[in-house]
Amino acid sequence: MTLTASPLAPARSPSPLTALGLLTLLLGASLSSVDFFIVNVALPRIERDLRASPATLEMVVAGYAVAYAVLLVLGGRLGDTYGRRRLFLWGVAAFGVTSLACGLAPGAWWLVGARVAQGAASALMLPQVLGTLHATTRGERRARAVALYGAVSGIAGLLGQALGGALVAADLGGTGWRAVFLVNVPVAVAALLVGVRAVPDSRAERPARGDVLGTVLFAGALTALLLPLTEGRATGWPLWSVLLLVAAPLLGWAFGAVEGRAERTGGSPLLPPSLLREPAVRRSLVLGLPIFVGFSGFMFGFAIVLQQGLGYGALKAGVTVIPMGLTQVPASMLVPRLVRRWGTRAMTWAALVHGVGLVVLVVTVLWSPSLSPLALAPGLLLCGLGQGVQLALYYRIALSAVPAARAGAGSGLAATVQQSCLALGVATVGSLFLSLVPHLGMRDAFVCALGVQVAGLLGLAGLSLRLPRRVTA
Repeated sequence: MTLTASPLAPARSPSPLTALGLLTLLLGASLSSVDFFIVNVALPRIERDLRASPATLEMVVAGYAVAYAVLLVLGGRLGDTYGRRRLFLWGVAAFGVTSLACGLAPGAWWLVGARVAQGAASALMLPQVLGTLHATTRGERRARAVALYGAVSGIAGLLGQALGGALVAADLGGTGWRAVFLVNVPVAVAALLVGVRAVPDSRAERPARGDVLGTVLFAGALTALLLPLTEGRATGWPLWSVLLLVAAPLLGWAFGAVEGRAERTGGSPLLPPSLLREPAVRRSLVLGLPIFVGFSGFMFGFAIVLQQGLGYGALKAGVTVIPMGLTQVPASMLVPRLVRRWGTRAMTWAALVHGVGLVVLVVTVLWSPSLSPLALAPGLLLCGLGQGVQLALYYRIALSAVPAARAGAGSGLAATVQQSCLALGVATVGSLFLSLVPHLGMRDAFVCALGVQVAGLLGLAGLSLRLPRRVTA
């Protein structure tokens, strides 16, 4: 039997995306990325002020990441159906409200619940950014817009750590760690007011029917995988975490079966299997694994090394990562030019440059007599250079394979891979680092974690050689 997908074509050509509209979309995207990393430097203060256990602190990070990841594809589908501008504005408003709830949290578990809600708000907001870029731009304008999105995605993570350190150290009005959440509120209000007029609307011509069973199974499979990986080590791998890991592949199989049946019978699957059968889509998903797992694992481990290993304060720890941003942003903006010259081989070179930067960091950590921010800067500059190209080019490769009619589902899938891999990076590379610290010490454990990331970048370089040389807009 031939597999057919529900055709979803744009109802009408959306209005062109203006510079102000693009800025507003990128501001929304930066909010969701910043908040994944901004808590890293605030966790010691949260632990002391709310008397939170280590497992609860991990839930502050994991609750946001898991809710974000499991709802992203649904967020893309809702944008296809009800309009991407509407869902973007709803998401921004919800993000502002949940950020306020985080900042006013009276206890640790209130904060965990508010972070889960904040992750859900991000899942409403972010797919609309990529979906709108895909639906309202073409050619070089799309290439530049996606390059900017890649730059924002990367720099927002670095900015989150640096801004978090500055806000915690400043202790504005005695708010301490709460300022890292409260700062989002005025930014969300500004994005909401401007977005009403500046962001063009786009949607699918025929609204897709809901896929309740598919949504539940997808959320269950990702939760069963990500929750024990992020919480299992901190809680001593209790029985529930093992059972969830066993259930994850079974739930994934059930999700695939339900989605395949829905597509064969003319239904509206949450994630059409035919989308995953596109070779370019599959390749882009695989490329995301070493990029995002390595990035989040590095940022998590580096924050611990700086604060607990070297005794840096929150501000100094945040400022130390700035050199990565100094090269990451211009590297992202050069991606359209690099693609015209080298095609997908730009990803190969970026992975190698990033790997060299990590090797320089390893040499610095092992043999530098003083691990000052200045001593760490050369390696971080190289890391930012390679990473800037990787992030922007990943999204360009992913979006180039997605038909405009599936912009919401495709952008939601690309963002789900990103967020899931960010959570996996903390759960795998971060957990490896923490488990090695008691046996090897902080420096050697960090070097081992960097070695894992270097291996991943070599794999990325090899995978990129198998991509078609040309990248479409």
